[in-house]
Amino acid sequence: MTILVTGGAGYIGSHTTDRLIEQGFDVAVVDNLVTGHRQSVNSKAKFYEGDLRDRAFLESVFTKEDITGVVHFAAFSLVAESMKDPLKYFDNNDYGFIVLLEVMNKFNVKQLVFSSTAATYGEAKEIPITEKTPQEPTNPYGESKLTMEKFAHWQDVAHGLKWVALRYFNVAGAKADGSIGEDHRPESHLIPIVLQVASGKREKLQIFGGDYPTKDGTNVRDYVHVVDLADAHILALQYLEAGHDSNQFNLGSATGFSNLEIVEAARKATKKEIPYEIADRRPGDPSTLIASSQKAREILHWEPKYDDIEKIIATAWLWTEQHPNGFDK
Repeated sequence: MTILVTGGAGYIGSHTTDRLIEQGFDVAVVDNLVTGHRQSVNSKAKFYEGDLRDRAFLESVFTKEDITGVVHFAAFSLVAESMKDPLKYFDNNDYGFIVLLEVMNKFNVKQLVFSSTAATYGEAKEIPITEKTPQEPTNPYGESKLTMEKFAHWQDVAHGLKWVALRYFNVAGAKADGSIGEDHRPESHLIPIVLQVASGKREKLQIFGGDYPTKDGTNVRDYVHVVDLADAHILALQYLEAGHDSNQFNLGSATGFSNLEIVEAARKATKKEIPYEIADRRPGDPSTLIASSQKAREILHWEPKYDDIEKIIATAWLWTEQHPNGFDK
């Protein structure tokens, strides 16, 4: 009985694979290594290099492994890139998901946990955002994830697939011992870019937009630690294994931090001066995204262990100091 983790060599996927193995699960990882890193995958996991859109490849994995559930991360996730090349996102994220759903159905695998996103809400009409907040994406990335949720729903209606969509807000941090962490190329997430400035890899930080309707004019986001997020995926798997119906959950801290507040917290965590400048807004970026994760806490019994933004950044800084060149050997 094996859990398949797609995109398991990525940032969140590698941490989830690690936590699954720590909790005694057998894990197989599928990743095409376009953005993931082979070195990030726990050595106890079976690893298959390939693309989800390659049906023959995916069916070969299901044939070799006794898969009972799938945790699906494999997707492109850059908002700005999705605005420039939307079809790339619909091809990879949505067509890849269709192939996965079809193969799962062929092999009678009925439990799926997958990463959705806060981007499905767009410029939310209410804060904090709940699972009942209207989903009106403002970029193709968010649209592609909302489409995945709809695909999963209709596959449940037609074939009894039971699924959980986890709508993340901003993910940050690293494993406490610094052995695995965040290494995107190019890096687009605020906290690792801030830490690149702190470590001298960048001269200064660019903050995109200083005229948003927020407390200091910069974007406000909700941050959740990557290990807490990984644990939520395991709880979601256990929720499905217990026979519950399909569902969706927000995962966040319910606390919003502006980009400038993140800079200040990083200065405290790293004890480094972090220069910055205000640049133009990025197209498709909502001003404020803050989650209510009450539903996940009540139904999944999710209890995040990291609730201090400075401590979250400190774990990412340890990873950065131990791996100045990321996963390069």
